[in-house]
Amino acid sequence: MTPFKRKPAWLRKPIRLSRLAEVEAMLAKGKLHTICQEAACPNIGECFASKTATFLILGNRCTRACTFCNVSRGLGEPPDPQEPDNVALTAEQLGLRHVVVTAPTRDDLDDGGAEQFVRTVEAIKRRDATVRVELLIPDLRENEAALERVARSGAEILGHNLETVPRLYHVRKGSEYARSLRVLGKLAASAPDAATKSGIMLGLGERDAEVLSLMRDLLCAGCGLLSIGQYLSPSPRHAPVVEYVDPERFAFFARAGREMGFRYVMSSPYTRSSYLAHQYLEDI
Repeated sequence: MTPFKRKPAWLRKPIRLSRLAEVEAMLAKGKLHTICQEAACPNIGECFASKTATFLILGNRCTRACTFCNVSRGLGEPPDPQEPDNVALTAEQLGLRHVVVTAPTRDDLDDGGAEQFVRTVEAIKRRDATVRVELLIPDLRENEAALERVARSGAEILGHNLETVPRLYHVRKGSEYARSLRVLGKLAASAPDAATKSGIMLGLGERDAEVLSLMRDLLCAGCGLLSIGQYLSPSPRHAPVVEYVDPERFAFFARAGREMGFRYVMSSPYTRSSYLAHQYLEDI
């Protein structure tokens, strides 16, 4: 299929600049990165306007080369021992009651960065044990000890994204669909009191039957929360958009997910893994 050249009306989101500089200054003071900035998220204006951000720990360079992702490639720096406390302080200053923490894939680290995730959860909880924490982790190369450590961190939501259907995994360089499912299954089994979450993109050429099959796979792995959003190519160098998916199709997958047994499904063109993340537990 030929990629669309022009976004449809439902993807022309107004840009909001209020508080953008204020939030960026707070992040810079804490020497922190966000996936909002690194991934060129289209929701950044809306989220920063409400003083919400998703923290990107362990630097802003990824050791893999997914062709859909805007995060820079390369080896990162050693984990910053001050980063967990800086995240906790900045989250408190932002007034966050639900803190989302993610990271690039760090295959150069023995534990994939698991210990830094754990230390970040601990730092947030030390400031306020009632704050919910959501972790969106890479696959950690399926290191069982690392996954167990993350699962026991005390985070209320443990997430790992499948991103797309198995047939299109050429866009996820270095990753494996079956391995990601096993990672989710191990998180669910190791932390039965936490919710397990995943996210996928539409618009890369997937078929409805493939998406429904993926959703069933997630449920079998013990994953009860799901985000579904439209893929938007960050630049001409990235994988092209094959299709701008109609909002009605997103609504179809939301209904299908609820009927299948997901605890919560957010499905819309502008849905992203951590967009309105607090709603997944509040609206259940």
